Amino acid sequence: MATVSGLTLVSRVLGFVRQLIMAGVIGASGTPVADAFAAAFRLPNMFRRLLAEGAFQAAFVPLFQGRDAEGGREEARQFAEDILAWLVVILTALSALIMIFTPLTMSLLTTGFTDDPERFDLAVIYGRLMFPYLACMSVVGLYGGMLNAIGRFAVAAAAPLLLNICLITAMLLTARDGAQQSGLALSVGVLVAGVAQLAFLVFGATRSKLLLRLRLPRFSAAAKRMVTLGAPGFIAASALQVNGIIGTNVASRESGAIAWLFYADQLYQLPLAMIGIALGIVLMPTIGRSVKSGNELEARRTLEQGFLTASFFALPAAAALVVLGQFIAEALFQDLAGLATQLIGAGGSAFNDRDVMQVGAALFVYGMGVPAFVLQKVFAAAFFAREDTKTPMRFALTAIVINATLSISLFPSLGFISVPIGTIAASWTEVSLLVFTLHRRKLFGVGHLTVRLAAIAASTAALAVGLLLILPYREALERLVFGQSWLLLFLIAALAVPLYGVICIALGGVKPREITGRAG
Repeated sequence: MATVSGLTLVSRVLGFVRQLIMAGVIGASGTPVADAFAAAFRLPNMFRRLLAEGAFQAAFVPLFQGRDAEGGREEARQFAEDILAWLVVILTALSALIMIFTPLTMSLLTTGFTDDPERFDLAVIYGRLMFPYLACMSVVGLYGGMLNAIGRFAVAAAAPLLLNICLITAMLLTARDGAQQSGLALSVGVLVAGVAQLAFLVFGATRSKLLLRLRLPRFSAAAKRMVTLGAPGFIAASALQVNGIIGTNVASRESGAIAWLFYADQLYQLPLAMIGIALGIVLMPTIGRSVKSGNELEARRTLEQGFLTASFFALPAAAALVVLGQFIAEALFQDLAGLATQLIGAGGSAFNDRDVMQVGAALFVYGMGVPAFVLQKVFAAAFFAREDTKTPMRFALTAIVINATLSISLFPSLGFISVPIGTIAASWTEVSLLVFTLHRRKLFGVGHLTVRLAAIAASTAALAVGLLLILPYREALERLVFGQSWLLLFLIAALAVPLYGVICIALGGVKPREITGRAG
């Protein structure tokens, strides 16, 4: 987890830099470019997350491990080559179809754009440039799954760095040429990043002696098993991403809303990626090995430790977003983004006061869902490791229905904020169903963790109270840091994080050896 989380942190820091520059250059509600790019990027980015971070690997990793354990590395390689053949054919064809019918795709994805030709036309142009990224991500996901299955997590975890590097470079080259040129450059950057990530994963697989040969697709027994597991697994692991697609559609009816959600998404996705996705990637093969060796007790203990670890990190992250949502939006996307754009000669930030208020509101709501977003990855891994993808699929479908119902029905009265409300309600429902089922099957229990969970909750409450007490003195404190709100935000984080850790250790929520990784 330290390897995956560490590299994810580096990637997210670069992603944060990317969002700062983007906020300064193309803004949010002040230009159609931000909405158009965010909408066009939603679909390829969804496939990246599904293929390289979740759904695909949920089905592929356990089967690859099984082939490796039963028939050796060569049999596992042949299985992977069969899957690669189908992925290349299906995703290449899908990319081609979407590129041909991009206007239809965008009209379905963003129904609200039909009354705004400028936003719609830009989204179509950006979409056509980006969609070949899908085919690249299919192979990236496959190679990443193989490397994760044999315990080599670094290469796949480092690949997203290339996406951020490409997008930052694209904006730096065009920041002075106007928002529309930057939008085009960003779209080309997505495509270039797909090719770069593919080359990087192929290089990593070659070093691990896992380079695959291209062959014609065939329906082998292993491929059929992959489809049997993969279809429900794809649905099960994609609930949050599908909810994002639904949210994009609903938000497209309000100018600027897609961009507001896009910026908020980047911030709440930080704890999700560093904790939930990292834990899910590590837990699935770890639990899978225990299950295949017949050691169910070890598998249960691994899941319970994963739950405790997720709670330790996710609860304070949620508290910070809920309490400091608007402060975070202003400090980062307006003040720091303005400084960044001035440094590159592109003027001040295009992120206005209305954008700050709306992104802050979205962060407040999303913050309440962060624990659910993280825990869904943890608990779903327990099912996927046992090659049970149908149970999580049923719960994911339930979550999707709840999200769609709430997002659409609440939009007339609440506007775009109905989207995060629907998302968190759906996620908490899905997590509750996963936990109940695992407990009923005697695969998970928290009775012996009650005291430690209470200590984590108490530490989080102390953190939230401390942050609330600081807010009234914000202006005075900013004067101490030269009037820079982003410096104050970083200072608060630098003090709050270790203080939370110390309180949690003192109350018994976490043990020092669990943080340092030492045995004993």
